[in-house]
Amino acid sequence: MNDRTALVTGANKGIGHHIARQLAAEGFTVYVGSRDAGRGEAAAAEIGADARPLVLDVTDADGIAHAAARVDRLDVLVNNAGIAVPLDPPAEATVADFRRIYETNLFGVVAVTNAFLPVLRRSARPRIVNVSSGTGSLTWSTGPNPQFTPGVGSGAAYRSSKAALNALTVFYAQTLGAPFKVNALAPGVRATDLSPGARDRGGDPKEGAWGAVRLALLPDDGPTGAFFSWNGTPVPW
Repeated sequence: MNDRTALVTGANKGIGHHIARQLAAEGFTVYVGSRDAGRGEAAAAEIGADARPLVLDVTDADGIAHAAARVDRLDVLVNNAGIAVPLDPPAEATVADFRRIYETNLFGVVAVTNAFLPVLRRSARPRIVNVSSGTGSLTWSTGPNPQFTPGVGSGAAYRSSKAALNALTVFYAQTLGAPFKVNALAPGVRATDLSPGARDRGGDPKEGAWGAVRLALLPDDGPTGAFFSWNGTPVPW
């Protein structure tokens, strides 16, 4: 195995797959987290010899514990798994919709992060990257932002789950302290299966993925508890 090891959740496709591929290219042994064993194995095989498939459903407590037991060293955790649909405004969304999206986008991050903290604590340079969204920025949601129209209220469950993930990022950064670096990423709208229309109007997923890799490679004097766009510029909370 390489000297550095990473785990990317939701890595069998989309931005997560590109994050795993780019980390492998940087010299990491990468665990390719995937709910489906077959898809995870295919994704790992496509990346190459430095990739290891890991069955990991972030909403399954027993599955998370089983996956954590298989990993004896870890330097980087990228919490990438996420869902967005439905994109209803709050007055039309159901409580069940909110619960389902939060289960993956927020509670799953807590469950996976806490399960893998013991091995991360053994790393000299532990890094946690939470893949968030610019639509989770409350500043951008209430003021001018070139990426989306503010105030429309669509995607309330998704957007609020990402705002909560941003807060969680701050709390982990504050409580874990050095040598941890815990940051959130806004990867931009990318051509993936995350939501209807994203594939048609989104940019290259490789570009968004590199933002996560940049945070995974932060030096010891790098930032923590911060929110960045894919190009490295700060995003307002």
